[in-house]
Amino acid sequence: MDLRVRALESLLVEKGYVDPAALDVLIETYEQHIGPRNGARVVAKAWAEPAYKAWLLADATAAIASLGFTGRQGEHMIVLENTPTTHNMVVCTLCSCYPWPVLGLPPVWYKSAPYRARAVIDPRGVLRDFGFTLPQAVQIQVWDSTAELRYLVLPMRPAGTEGWGEQALADLVTRDAMIGTGLLPDVTTPATAGEPR
Repeated sequence: MDLRVRALESLLVEKGYVDPAALDVLIETYEQHIGPRNGARVVAKAWAEPAYKAWLLADATAAIASLGFTGRQGEHMIVLENTPTTHNMVVCTLCSCYPWPVLGLPPVWYKSAPYRARAVIDPRGVLRDFGFTLPQAVQIQVWDSTAELRYLVLPMRPAGTEGWGEQALADLVTRDAMIGTGLLPDVTTPATAGEPR
């Protein structure tokens, strides 16, 4: 599929239908502005404001839209809260349905057949592949996105971030944590500890 996309892009550029610079701007816009930063703002606001968090968990679509993040690929959202006993992970087994307004462009691995198949049958193995192992006592719930329904994982707020502002909190949030394939940094360790920003 990747080769086909590259071939099609090359042909469109060669024929003058597509400007490569315009493609670069579009990709950068989704990756840097529309993408994971939007989701990080949603997560940070939920961590900072209990009323917003309650709304987000009750009606994610409306709560996310209140921040201006709406549109195709994110019209109906559900937010899944990670807890000390439950870890959520998102996949789309049929294709690659993904909440673009809050996460930007889907990573290549999210669309790959191995991830889509293994996430359902061996989620712990997939998480090991991403570099972390959860205790056996932590239940892993895998959620399958559809064309009508998209998910966003609300990671647990890292210890040591009490008093931090929303921007500083958002800076901690990663795309993978909002898919459930990553954990957030421990800010209480000397390497990452710091004053609230």
